[in-house]
Amino acid sequence: METLWFWLVSVMLAIYAVMDGFDFGAGILHPFVARTDAERRQVLGAIGPWWDGNEVWLLAAGGSLFLAFPKVLAAGFSGFYLALFMVIWTLIMRGVSIEFRSHLPDGMWRSFWDRAFNVASLLLPVLLGAALGNVLRGVPVDDTGYFNIPLFTDFGTGNPVGILDWYTVLVALFVLVTIANHGALFLAWKTDGPVHERARRFAWPLSLLTAVLGGLATLITATVNPDIYANLPHAPLAWLGMLMFLTGLALVFWGLFHNQDRLAFVGSAAFILGLLAASAACLFPVMLKSTLDPAWSLTAHNAAVSPHGLRTGLKWWAFGFPIAVAYFVMLFRLHRGKVKAAGDSEGY
Repeated sequence: METLWFWLVSVMLAIYAVMDGFDFGAGILHPFVARTDAERRQVLGAIGPWWDGNEVWLLAAGGSLFLAFPKVLAAGFSGFYLALFMVIWTLIMRGVSIEFRSHLPDGMWRSFWDRAFNVASLLLPVLLGAALGNVLRGVPVDDTGYFNIPLFTDFGTGNPVGILDWYTVLVALFVLVTIANHGALFLAWKTDGPVHERARRFAWPLSLLTAVLGGLATLITATVNPDIYANLPHAPLAWLGMLMFLTGLALVFWGLFHNQDRLAFVGSAAFILGLLAASAACLFPVMLKSTLDPAWSLTAHNAAVSPHGLRTGLKWWAFGFPIAVAYFVMLFRLHRGKVKAAGDSEGY
């Protein structure tokens, strides 16, 4: 049961990365692919039906951690206290900027909120990427099951570690580029006109850079946390994840070359899902690795609640998860096709 819940949490986090990733990416590219107010409204209209609903997956993953692995959630919130509040602040700033920017037909007002939207969209992948780097590298969990980690120390990967070091910054950069590319492919699929053309122009170099940085981060992870690759021969799901992200990357380039924008976007989603699945499979059962003593690591086995709690939670998850999936399927069907900029008196 602990293994099942480890994968349920991992699946919801991966879905969040894919779903909220494309509107983060649209926000990163917002000032570059949209040069007029109508084009900026077109970008916002493209992500408008999804951006707030996408955050449901983050809440669902957090709620599942609370239900199944409260020790991991408690340790993570106390150890990453400042970083998590930075994530919350930027999520709030992004939402406020989307909702407020078209309330007044004033150039300065709209320019301010456009810049806020861009900065928040850029910071979120960096923060979440650094968090992924910390999970892959490990954190200083002690014998109490908690840790306290500064923002940075000497930028090395050895103890005492900080949230930011050369490795976590590299992972954050890789995530930033991947998410920007994901957003470019989404905009190329969902928009037309100048925004579509500019998004496609950005997608080519971003796809190449994603492949290069992904390969570099994969190689360097072997030196930072050798245990990940030691687990690889015994993790068939990791091989499946690797096949998925390699296939997804190939689909990105195939779709771009053959002007099949939706296929390229689907490939980008498969790349992100496969990469996270392979990482989770190689880490399992560890959820927070201790850099002080491996015996103090928080795992799916020593951090889980009672089997009764896991079984009860599974019943509610089986009820709620299909509803969330059906909701997003309905959204994509209702809003299929290219997006036009809304008028000044409606929408974004």
